[in-house]
Amino acid sequence: MSQIAEFRIDIPRAELDDLRRRLANTRWPDAETPDDWSQGLPLAYAKELRDYWLEGYDWRAREAYFNRFPQFKTRIEGLDIHFIHRRAARADAPALLITHGWPGSVVEFHKVIEPLADPAGHGGDEADAFHVICPSLPGYGFSGKPASPGWGVGKIAEVWDALMEHIGYSRYFAQGGDWGAAVTTAIAMRNAGACAGIHVNMPSAGPTPEARENPSDRDKRAFDGGRYYQEWGSGYSKQQSTRPQTLGYGLADSPMGQAAWVIEKFQEWTDCEGGARPGKHPENAVSREELIDNVMFYWLTDTGASSARLYWESFNRAFGSGGPSRVELPTGCSIFPHEIVPTPRAWAEQRYANIVYWNELEKGGHFAAFEQPALFVDEMRACFRLLR
Repeated sequence: MSQIAEFRIDIPRAELDDLRRRLANTRWPDAETPDDWSQGLPLAYAKELRDYWLEGYDWRAREAYFNRFPQFKTRIEGLDIHFIHRRAARADAPALLITHGWPGSVVEFHKVIEPLADPAGHGGDEADAFHVICPSLPGYGFSGKPASPGWGVGKIAEVWDALMEHIGYSRYFAQGGDWGAAVTTAIAMRNAGACAGIHVNMPSAGPTPEARENPSDRDKRAFDGGRYYQEWGSGYSKQQSTRPQTLGYGLADSPMGQAAWVIEKFQEWTDCEGGARPGKHPENAVSREELIDNVMFYWLTDTGASSARLYWESFNRAFGSGGPSRVELPTGCSIFPHEIVPTPRAWAEQRYANIVYWNELEKGGHFAAFEQPALFVDEMRACFRLLR
């Protein structure tokens, strides 16, 4: 384990010039045949994004924006780990480890880090402050790329425990959605002693026998979400969990290919019906600038293939690495209505044996902190007040 070194994002001019050339020379496919998103990202919108990326998006301004957070790197198990570490003014504040998923990045948390670390400066109570740690998953963003197999969810959970100890936290809380929820759950399953409680906004659990036999309306919502996902929304997962390397050539070579691969899921998984853009449009939930920010964290680091490998490593594998199958640590769950599968509490209780906080919200989707930052912050405060 290496020393912790300060880190700043500083992309060479030549790489930005190369990006501009590639965007300007994009070779477009023909347009989709239906007048909707059912075949994927529509050509007209893809061209809007490209034109904005070329003419309206200012990476240097965004680079400075993200560099306002204290960032660091350290080497654990032979791999560089990048993380944001925003300390609270209160030395006795608890640490909160927040983990992103795919197709996200630490960009998802840029609107919640400051309110969580400095609640008094954002209309809250200083007693709710956290020391906030947001690492980039291995193979994502500015973390290193594993060069050999073995970096699945269970391994990442071990490394995150080691990271928190290395930073200096003997007690912490953990939170996550998407793969972040899987990693957070694995941290709780291994229960190495430092993690005192978790929160997930995507609890993963199968239906109860009662739900299968006589489903309630709430069960039916979850079944419908799972059915739609399997039939129409899971192609990316099958590809990434079986042939991530094949996919990677296109993502490494074409910025618009990378953008389309990621942004399509923001249209499908966010609560973006209605708003300034007609219909179900991702920019009703997350701004165009923020969508490109997130894509840049994949493009600039060439992590299309390495991020996809997390599926190959972890798909259908036990998150607990052979440990217990139930979480005994205190657990909070926030269910946003447009989650891929809005898990009912009875289903979640089969996996999370000690749910101390449960809330089903009225708006928001899969990217909770990105879409509804104020609600996300409120959920963190409400949940972890019970465990401080």
